[in-house]
Amino acid sequence: MNRLFSPWRSKYIESFSEPKKNSDECILCEAYQANNDDERLIVTRGQHCFVIMNLYPYNSGHLMIVPYKHTSDFSELSDEESLEIMSLLKKMMNALKQISNPDGFNIGSNLGKVAGAGIDQHIHFHIVPRWNGDTNFMPVLADTKLISEDMRETLRKLRNTL
Repeated sequence: MNRLFSPWRSKYIESFSEPKKNSDECILCEAYQANNDDERLIVTRGQHCFVIMNLYPYNSGHLMIVPYKHTSDFSELSDEESLEIMSLLKKMMNALKQISNPDGFNIGSNLGKVAGAGIDQHIHFHIVPRWNGDTNFMPVLADTKLISEDMRETLRKLRNTL
């Protein structure tokens, strides 16, 4: 059995179990409500959803599609929201193909903490571009993940492509 080992995520996941000043805080809601897309690394906004770069990416170009509706329940999304999520997934895959030519993608959502969700109170969908041989020894030996391109450069390229 092959195992995906990502020790850098433990610090990220643990940060959400720390007490918050306000229990209603949601990092994803705060991101789109801030209206500072450059600072928050928001790639694009739709009518029902937005696309944001993952701050703790598995690979360069790791994106998340996030509905504006704050919910953890997939069944609470309207047909319009669901359709826009799929449309943005397709649009962002095409943009990533143009700027970085990945060999494949991982696309999905972790629903609930037990399913691996780092942010379990606000549903979101990941797009992770993958390249043949994109894993390396650094996470195992040095608790370090190599990301080959500055996130702001990837953001600029995606926006130019869209």
